[in-house]
Amino acid sequence: MRVAVAPDSVEDLEIQLLLEALFQHYHYDFRHYARASIKRRLVQARDQLGYASFSGLQEAVLHDPQMLPRLLGYLTVQVSEMFRDPAYFRALREKVVPHLRTWPSLKVWIAGCSHGEEVYSLAILFKEEGLYDRTLFYATDINPEALRAAEAGVYPLDRLRKFTENHQRSGGRTSLSDWYVADYGRAVFDKRLRERVVFSDHSLVSDAVFAEVQLVSCRNVMIYFDRALQDRAVGLFRDALPRGGFLGLGSKESLRFSVHAPAFSEFDRAEKIYRRTAA
Repeated sequence: MRVAVAPDSVEDLEIQLLLEALFQHYHYDFRHYARASIKRRLVQARDQLGYASFSGLQEAVLHDPQMLPRLLGYLTVQVSEMFRDPAYFRALREKVVPHLRTWPSLKVWIAGCSHGEEVYSLAILFKEEGLYDRTLFYATDINPEALRAAEAGVYPLDRLRKFTENHQRSGGRTSLSDWYVADYGRAVFDKRLRERVVFSDHSLVSDAVFAEVQLVSCRNVMIYFDRALQDRAVGLFRDALPRGGFLGLGSKESLRFSVHAPAFSEFDRAEKIYRRTAA
């Protein structure tokens, strides 16, 4: 007697096979992303790209390399804004920067930089605080299209009102308009903000630490990971930070249940900023 398989079980199997195919064929590993989140994004991709099933989507992405960047656009979250959560940037400015000044040179890692909004936010903040010229910024993401957009530094002009409001609330010492020019409905950010930024593809799922840095800002990325992958990412940040270095997370993220929590102390509980303690 053949036992019928529930439709949800078939879909879950198709998703598992699709994620495995992405890893085996393209080396993009989404297998340990939170399953509910990844399923929601794959449903959106399947429906909007016009496929009846995840198996059809899998066939397309395996046989048409042009489909890969389109699918990555759904699987990697690219929603951000400049100076998002202004209180976080104010805490960096008022509490973290005084400690960063004690290092003769600085390296900052923006992990999961998306379209670059946080990169330019930190570059402007460091310009305003006089630290930019002795800082090297590493802006990393797994999505090549997002990295290209980040490096271009061009945003729709209608987003600038919110960016400007956030900048002011973060304690900005300049006018945000000092850092961009308006051009045909776009804001093009000053190329001087990119002079000390290295844009690079890097996966928190599979890649290793590439440098010692004094500040890691990885915000609203790990909420899409399962527990094992969260621990892997935090382990990378732990290994990248020297004693006294800082880690900034998103408002809904925490080290509370991480196996690496003992390597950090809470520096600003409200803004989810942690400090690396002794090994």
